[in-house]
Amino acid sequence: MTDGTDAPFVLQSRDTRGVVTLTLNRPAAFNALSEGMLGALEQALGEVTADGGVRAVVIAGAGKAFCAGHDLKEMRATPSLDYYEQLFERCGAMMLSIQKLPVPVIARVHGIATAAGCQLVAVCDLAVASSDARFAVSGVNVGLFCATPSVTLSRNLGRKQAFEMLVTGEFISAQEAREKGLVNRVAPAGELDATVESLVASIVAKPRTALALGKALFYRQLETGIEAALADASQTMACNMMDESALEGVQAFIEKRPPAWKR
Repeated sequence: MTDGTDAPFVLQSRDTRGVVTLTLNRPAAFNALSEGMLGALEQALGEVTADGGVRAVVIAGAGKAFCAGHDLKEMRATPSLDYYEQLFERCGAMMLSIQKLPVPVIARVHGIATAAGCQLVAVCDLAVASSDARFAVSGVNVGLFCATPSVTLSRNLGRKQAFEMLVTGEFISAQEAREKGLVNRVAPAGELDATVESLVASIVAKPRTALALGKALFYRQLETGIEAALADASQTMACNMMDESALEGVQAFIEKRPPAWKR
């Protein structure tokens, strides 16, 4: 999907391990989530969902920034409540599809991640940031409270930390983002890809079934009471234990040998 140029909105690559990299590809617009970008991401994520050989997904940004959020010029050109409702609903559905993917999704962040771009980082399962990356939910600076980003942000950070970002619109550094729980790891700019790869390598070394069951359970239980969460978790573990990968892994542990998983 393109905007009339030869360059697609999202670049896709897939290595021999089944690791898919989706690169937002509108660097001149700081990879803003325009309608075209949202459509390209929807399509790419749908393809990943349908591909049983995918083991992990990395979402990155081309150029100087990860993602600057929604395309404000595009939004201002259509001042209609119906349009805005459809736009934010569509963006929310795209974000949820990341959480619903059966494989871990890692945000590779450099430059800025602002507003819905910060939301994109928050909705990914894991995030690795360059030491020079900066994060903000800055809509309030133009009179627009970042309501949809607040949902995922408040599920990553402590309440007061999230609310401070939302009401001030101020940037935080990569190190602050790590301390607050928005990102997992911070690396020097020249080591960003190597740090992402170390996380990816650890993930693809594990059985896909266990990760898929675990990811689905992880998000389900967050939204339920503790009794229901524990019951769900117990059932999930029982089902996981019947999978051949778990049976082989436990047997290998007993026999003090590496597991011979079929990936």
